[in-house]
Amino acid sequence: MNKVYLLTGGNMGDRMANIRTARAHIINSIGKILLESSVYESEPWGFKAEQAFLNQVLLVETDLLPLELLEKCQQIENTMERVRASDQYISRTMDIDILFYNSEIIELPQLVIPHNRLHERKFTLEPLNEIAPDFVHPKLNKKVAELLLSCNDSSKVSIYTTF
Repeated sequence: MNKVYLLTGGNMGDRMANIRTARAHIINSIGKILLESSVYESEPWGFKAEQAFLNQVLLVETDLLPLELLEKCQQIENTMERVRASDQYISRTMDIDILFYNSEIIELPQLVIPHNRLHERKFTLEPLNEIAPDFVHPKLNKKVAELLLSCNDSSKVSIYTTF
């Protein structure tokens, strides 16, 4: 079985209900949730939006291969009416990012793992650090806690609720 870290999040509609719905879809189509962070609220990263984001990191055990996992994540996003309008950051109902897949480095045209910007984003590192501070980023060779300490992102991220 593979252990994967997923970041769920969005800022449209009933944000907390969307987190719960994504979680249920993940259980039904990807695998068993082993650990889950609190839900964090953060300001939009890389663009302006009126509504803040809610995000949660999940550690999931799955038998899916990386591209199968990507396909399932995108199916969940589509089911939850995720709109992909361009390559620019926009508001969304749900986004599911694959942060880590075991400790593997995967670089394909359609999939890069570890997520190539996770070390730059406090909204990713805060919940990830809550459940996996000692996990070592396989490309950067630093623990998640170290990545959070050295992150230059100054955006506000705070616990919204424990799940």
